[in-house]
Amino acid sequence: MPIDPKVALGAALPTQELAWEPSDVQLYHLGLGAGARWTDPRELRYLHDREPQVLPTFATVAATLRDTDPPRVSYPGIEIDLAKVVHASQEIVTHRPIPAAGKATATGRVAEIWDKGSAAVVVEEISVAGSDGQPLWTARSAIFAKGEGGFGGERGPSNKVELPDRAPDFEVLSPTLPQQALLYRMLGDRNPLHSDPEFAHDAGFPDPILHGRCSYGIVCKAATDAVLDSDATRVAGFRARFAGVVYPGETIRSRIWRTGNELVIAATVVERDDAPVLADVVLTCTE
Repeated sequence: MPIDPKVALGAALPTQELAWEPSDVQLYHLGLGAGARWTDPRELRYLHDREPQVLPTFATVAATLRDTDPPRVSYPGIEIDLAKVVHASQEIVTHRPIPAAGKATATGRVAEIWDKGSAAVVVEEISVAGSDGQPLWTARSAIFAKGEGGFGGERGPSNKVELPDRAPDFEVLSPTLPQQALLYRMLGDRNPLHSDPEFAHDAGFPDPILHGRCSYGIVCKAATDAVLDSDATRVAGFRARFAGVVYPGETIRSRIWRTGNELVIAATVVERDDAPVLADVVLTCTE
């Protein structure tokens, strides 16, 4: 059985020791398109040589920075064909600003497994503490595995976020580069879905697609720049459901609504009649 929920649910994941330098942070931000406004001092805060500010979504790559092999989906009780897997959702909660350089320890578990009938959703939760032992961030990531459902589990809750019934308060256009996925994969996500045309075709896509986590970071940065004066320390949390794909070279439109201390966001692709990219997006701001 590809998924055995009795074995997998609640299973501990291997502990990881993380380390990063300012150059890793700079590369991550460049992978999101930072630096396009190369004369804007606010933009250059993401690329400072010694103390670049750190967008909280950096947490999504902190564990893979040195990886050179394609990822495997392998948890206790779970073995899934990589070609059947897409990223379903991602959430980062920061407990304090992420430093430009640091060491940390990541512990995790399989937090949830949901049976969608034709597919399965597996949620992992990773807790990261700094070298001082204090929490830095918590990450929850869900994968959607086509053809792996039907094992008799529950369908799971709905996390739908309703968009306000009014015009957005902000709108941001974020062009992506034709080579965006090839640049972003240097951060350790070597999934061939993002670089190998033949693999992408076999997975049902006409061309390699942009990493979902890259789109996730681009939208977080767009909202941070537009609403929070490019101050990454004001982002306390960011969550989103991956609702569609971006092909490198396309433009992401982020429509943003202020609702108290949260920003509700809808992200779409301009060139394909605003086809959805990210849905149920919420950025939580610090007080």
